[in-house]
Amino acid sequence: MITTAIDPAVLEAVASGSHHDPHSVLGAHPQPESGGRRVTIVRALRPLAKGVSVLLDGGVDVPLTHLAGGVWEGEVTGPAGAYRIKATYGDAPDWISPDPYRHAPTIGELDLHLIREGRHERLWDALGAHPRFIDGDQGTAFAVWAPHAKAVRVVGDHNGWDGRLDAMRSMGSSGVWELFVPGVDAGAHYKYEILTPHGSWILKADPMAQLAEVPPATASIVTRSEYSWGDGAWMTRRAATHAVAQPMSVYELHLGSWRPGLGYRDIADELIEHVTATGFTHVEFMPVAEHPFNGSWGYQVTGYYAATHRYGEPDDLKHLIDRLHQAGIGVIIDWVPGHFPKDAFALARFDGEAVYEHPDPRRGEHRDWGTLIFDYGRNEVRNFLVANALFWLDEFHADGLRVDAVASMLYLDYSRDDGEWEPNVHGGRENLEAIRFLQEVNATAYRKHPGIVMVAEESTSFPGVTAPTDHNGLGFGFKWNMGWMNDSLVYIERDPLYRSHHQGEMTFSFVYAFGENYILPISHDEVVHGKGSLLSKMPGDHAAKLANVRAYLGYMWGHPGKNLLFMGQEFGQLSEWSVDRGLDWWLLDQPSHRQLQDFVGALNSTYRQNAPLWERDHDSSSFTRIGAPDWDPTIVAFVRRDAHGGHLAVISNFAGTTRHGVRLDLPLAGGWTEVLNTDAAEFGGHGEGNLGLVYATDVENGSPQATLTIPALSTIWLRHQKDPHVPIVSKG
Repeated sequence: MITTAIDPAVLEAVASGSHHDPHSVLGAHPQPESGGRRVTIVRALRPLAKGVSVLLDGGVDVPLTHLAGGVWEGEVTGPAGAYRIKATYGDAPDWISPDPYRHAPTIGELDLHLIREGRHERLWDALGAHPRFIDGDQGTAFAVWAPHAKAVRVVGDHNGWDGRLDAMRSMGSSGVWELFVPGVDAGAHYKYEILTPHGSWILKADPMAQLAEVPPATASIVTRSEYSWGDGAWMTRRAATHAVAQPMSVYELHLGSWRPGLGYRDIADELIEHVTATGFTHVEFMPVAEHPFNGSWGYQVTGYYAATHRYGEPDDLKHLIDRLHQAGIGVIIDWVPGHFPKDAFALARFDGEAVYEHPDPRRGEHRDWGTLIFDYGRNEVRNFLVANALFWLDEFHADGLRVDAVASMLYLDYSRDDGEWEPNVHGGRENLEAIRFLQEVNATAYRKHPGIVMVAEESTSFPGVTAPTDHNGLGFGFKWNMGWMNDSLVYIERDPLYRSHHQGEMTFSFVYAFGENYILPISHDEVVHGKGSLLSKMPGDHAAKLANVRAYLGYMWGHPGKNLLFMGQEFGQLSEWSVDRGLDWWLLDQPSHRQLQDFVGALNSTYRQNAPLWERDHDSSSFTRIGAPDWDPTIVAFVRRDAHGGHLAVISNFAGTTRHGVRLDLPLAGGWTEVLNTDAAEFGGHGEGNLGLVYATDVENGSPQATLTIPALSTIWLRHQKDPHVPIVSKG
């Protein structure tokens, strides 16, 4: 028998599962031919076994000799082939199992090179846990990036959470650790046990896991997708569509509190029915990535590649999105690359050192939220995030990502006092690494998935958020118009008696409305934490509140920009939103709330049918404010134009009394059809208006004028009758 000398320290490390390259000792090792004889040395780790042998193909049983610490060794004539290891444990049955250490690496050199370079656009295929059939064995290939680790072990159901038998091998300077474990299949729970540079073992969930236990449990779960998509027509149309020139009204919702108790599959029918009835073009899901604390609403993510298990499996979420697409409804998902929580089982100090977070607390910790900030300058971290955006777009067919808290990423001094932040290389406050990351993720997302939308929740005046990256912009498709939101809500909450002195709060947004591609948001943030629901913000009695909401939404949908409304506001939710309870659907039994929901449906339908309201949202020449000889400061009026010569006038009266005989300047003489009146009786209003039509007549040395009635607390839309025909954009 050929004998081999192995350093006792190496044997001890292999036996304890702390060796960086256990495959160099364990497994099958062909020996140089000697005397015309070829042999293979086989070693296996079976602590506490009374005897161990190799079972070869054909039934040959070759006994092994114990070396030390549970490491056994023996000699096989010729190649070992697809052998098994048999271990005997006294009175217990023999344990026959495949050997993880007979397999070659399951991650290739190209993958490792791309990971080092930060350019692996399908990182989730290379890292994580993937069920595979390899060289006769069904099992799971595990791979994890832990660059500071001294050793990494897979622990889980399959080994009784004792990782000594499943130590991973280091793939060199890449920082990646790899192991194929036969016998592990979808459904298995696991984590990584990591030996830190300081010599302690820590237990971590897989950063690339595509499924995790339902919180508060924290193990990762091996999963495979068997979903077959049926939204090919939607995806083809989307790829040929430029969203800026399309209608977009977004229904934002939190899955867990929309209809509590419903999972991804259960919610599909009811959500489609509701969104179809209310006419929204898209839904926007608050973050669906796994998160440990329900009260974070999903904005403190621990599993960036795992759809939260609270509502079902990943394929169930795919089913929901597929159904929405087939019903002509787009899907935007909130995405949180700005920070992550400090939970010990997740990304924080992943291998005992700062890995995903910036190592300098001045740049790596977020004071307001008690979270950690990604190290955007590190290739692998930037790759983790860019690939994660592509993961949701590719694997889940998301039509866009709304990127949370962009302002906190852009500025090094965000929420920091003097001395608590470090300037960039030019002495400025901009986070240049985060800016480059945002440019990369946007450019890559649009290149790989034309027709999607990348949306920034950005609250400052940072220039060029929606400018192309080749023009030094951030490359987003849209930016939330937080200034409009704040100003308009302050205005609409005022008693109508005092609004005449504050018209600028409603109209200042016209100054900058075309500086970016905007979405006007009334989001979850505006109806929580003591702010009250949209309806409860309004002054007056119940009828006045409803009228104010209708007038406000009519103005909002007419204003340049796309639109977003949080769930419950479409039917006049009375109480502010809470993640812990569902919406007050019982309100729809009351006629006034049912009428408000009907109004939102009519609002969206009319909006979609009138291209002046959406086709040139980005073009300042599509918009003109209009007035009258004797103008009332509680009236706001403007005209929108499409690319085909169509005109639509939006006139809002935010006073508490009806204005009769108002002379209004209009750009064209002739008949103007009243296509929307928020005071219509069918919506719960008083039914005042202009009998569906007004006429503008030429005025000497002036614009054509019409005389009309503008009901109290109302918005009306007038469409010029001689507008050219414009094809109506239908859902999908």
